[in-house]
Amino acid sequence: MYLITEDVITSDAIIDQLRINTSGAIATFLGIAREFSNGRRVVHLEYQAYKPMAEKKLKEIGDEIYKKWQVDKVVIIHRVGVLKIGETSVFIAIAAPHRRPALEACAYGIERIKQIVPIWKKEIWEDGEVWIEGDPSKVS
Repeated sequence: MYLITEDVITSDAIIDQLRINTSGAIATFLGIAREFSNGRRVVHLEYQAYKPMAEKKLKEIGDEIYKKWQVDKVVIIHRVGVLKIGETSVFIAIAAPHRRPALEACAYGIERIKQIVPIWKKEIWEDGEVWIEGDPSKVS
């Protein structure tokens, strides 16, 4: 499942769908809208995407994961629109026979999203706003 959605992401039901006999692990990553960024209070976030290309790129990442690791299922969902603080912006779940490939593939998935998927994030603060370019967690 590779999806760009405006709906609230509820991960529990999706995780339940990933439970199959061959998987001994399900690793997940949830990106959450946080209240503070670079010392400023964030009121909310806004995500935009070029949906057809973004979903194609999410599937491309899934295909890469299947080639690099022994995994059973891959789910990548990214939300667009206005998100309140605490809401999930991105959800990745990897079901695999063993924990290491599930965890490695999950980490790989979020890094690749930041690199190749046409999704844009705007931080709206109490006193302004800015579109975020690149990965703010990367230190120069």
